[in-house]
Amino acid sequence: MPGLAFRSAVAAIVLAAGRSSRMGEFKPLLPFGEETVIGWVVANLRGAGVARIHVVTGFKAEALAPELCRLGVTIAHNADFEGGVMSSVQTGVAGLPAETEAFLLMPVDMPLVRASTIARLLDAASANDAAILYPTFRGERGHPPLIRRALFAEVLAWSGDGGLLALLQRREREALNVPVFDWGCLTDMDRPEDFRRLASALARRRFPDPAECEAMLEAAATPEPVRRHSRVVAALAAEIARRLRLAGEPVDPDRARAAAWLHDIAKGLPHHAEAGATMIAAFGFPELAEAVARHTDLGAGATRLDETAVVYLADKLVRGETRVSLEDRFVPALVRYADDLAAFAAANRRYLGAKAVQEAIEARIGRLDTPRERPRETLIGTPR
Repeated sequence: MPGLAFRSAVAAIVLAAGRSSRMGEFKPLLPFGEETVIGWVVANLRGAGVARIHVVTGFKAEALAPELCRLGVTIAHNADFEGGVMSSVQTGVAGLPAETEAFLLMPVDMPLVRASTIARLLDAASANDAAILYPTFRGERGHPPLIRRALFAEVLAWSGDGGLLALLQRREREALNVPVFDWGCLTDMDRPEDFRRLASALARRRFPDPAECEAMLEAAATPEPVRRHSRVVAALAAEIARRLRLAGEPVDPDRARAAAWLHDIAKGLPHHAEAGATMIAAFGFPELAEAVARHTDLGAGATRLDETAVVYLADKLVRGETRVSLEDRFVPALVRYADDLAAFAAANRRYLGAKAVQEAIEARIGRLDTPRERPRETLIGTPR
């Protein structure tokens, strides 16, 4: 089935029937950011393009119903919710429209699964006929699995021990792992401390954190020396961005850190900056692509003090894993190209551009703590 047609025939089953006994409060209706937990789960599914969302209710179904009506989802009530999770899965599957080709199974207590993770799973399912697809983060399977129609009858008839997990294990040969860059696919919230941790992390989920950046570098087979360089650049970029933000500039330290961590993800490929930007967008983080694409050259006349400028400068102030001045960074190239007019001019242009960015940033935050600079006259001039 073509990709768009397949996507339109995928439904989500959200399991929200449990008692939340370990939480002490009813999880689906807990406040989460500007939403409820169930509202956040539904928003992520819709953000991935999933239009058919079926929520299985049970405990406190009447209390949950107004919120589900507000969200505009389909309610599938499990009168036998005390019978366990499998009974809720079966209730959800039984209520799917006849034209449904697959379903995503999402526990309500996993609100930090990214929309990009769900979209990546749907893309993989559109291109592959595996009966079961699992998102995996750094090799560990998470939620939501995608289960195709070929297994619906078996799910509905299953009465064995072990529930859905045991059923799926019998079909392991028909399963496909889909690497994603999202620790949220592994993280639920059973207890109050789990809820507090996830709620605290919510504000910073727009951009990948260090573990997610490392997962992307691993997926791209970025060499370890390049990764070590990127970690140092990321720390410097985050510090510059933090100071700019304190000075009133609308710069996001998390965005700057993530883009810097990933700026050399395609190092070794032709046009690695552009290749890296394309890769990062495909991984689900298009908002980082510009900073990755322009980290080698901001272009003439760039004046914005944004994350792209921060990543550009931080990269120039780190050689390998060592902080250096711009002069130390550019002197070797200028000496090397002293007899090549065009190459010297290009290197000198990059130096002057980086210097202008550094001066603009330092005008807002004060002098950066960099190694002693070489005299300017040793760099600027014409080749011999």
